Amino acid sequence: MTDIPAPPWRKTRRASAPRAVLNRDLIVAAGLRILDAEGLDAVSMRRVAQELGTGPASLYAHVENKEELLDLIYDEVMGEIQVPEPEPERWLEQLRELIMEASRVFRAHADIAKVGLATIPTGPNALRIADAQLAVMLAGGVPPKVAALMIDRLGLYVCSDAYEGSLYLNRQRASGSDLESFLGEFFGQIEEFYRSLPADRFPHLVAQIDNLMEAGGTERFEFGLDLLLRGLASHVETAGPTTKG
Repeated sequence: MTDIPAPPWRKTRRASAPRAVLNRDLIVAAGLRILDAEGLDAVSMRRVAQELGTGPASLYAHVENKEELLDLIYDEVMGEIQVPEPEPERWLEQLRELIMEASRVFRAHADIAKVGLATIPTGPNALRIADAQLAVMLAGGVPPKVAALMIDRLGLYVCSDAYEGSLYLNRQRASGSDLESFLGEFFGQIEEFYRSLPADRFPHLVAQIDNLMEAGGTERFEFGLDLLLRGLASHVETAGPTTKG
């Protein structure tokens, strides 16, 4: 039977695409998109619901509150960090590579590092990384107590450094300039200020201005990380690497 066309005075309704069934993964993915584009402060239950084309109440069937949502987003980001299989002979190099990888991932996601401050790892990905750090250090002969303390210190170092970087990003967004132009202007003003200081009152700062300003963010991060790792290595200088039996 041939379909009868609709009368011209009636509007033809277009079939809408079926809405995806809401679940926790979709909610977390939407929250991460907002965070990457607009920063942590923009992430709210209402804003995520708007991103998904639904009401905030529908989110609470899957996520208890904003705090849990942020924890889930944080753990999702942690899932991007690759962890190595322990190689006792190069344990220190492996640990360095792991921390550099974590720093890269955090810096790629706005100010998510803020969530990691004053937070104990409980998500599956955060636990995976903590366990991997322990495995690498123990395989290298680091005393267990020292390894346990080092997990906390390394996490704090990565998060605080990445969060500081995100504060510059927020200032750049507010300025309307691109990041390279903003940083160039900002640090140019800092350098100009230091060079204008009276040398009789601050002789060492004025004399060392080039050394103070020369290094970029990555070089500064690696310098601090190497200091931490050198201190860690001093705990195993006499023991040497061991393998797990």
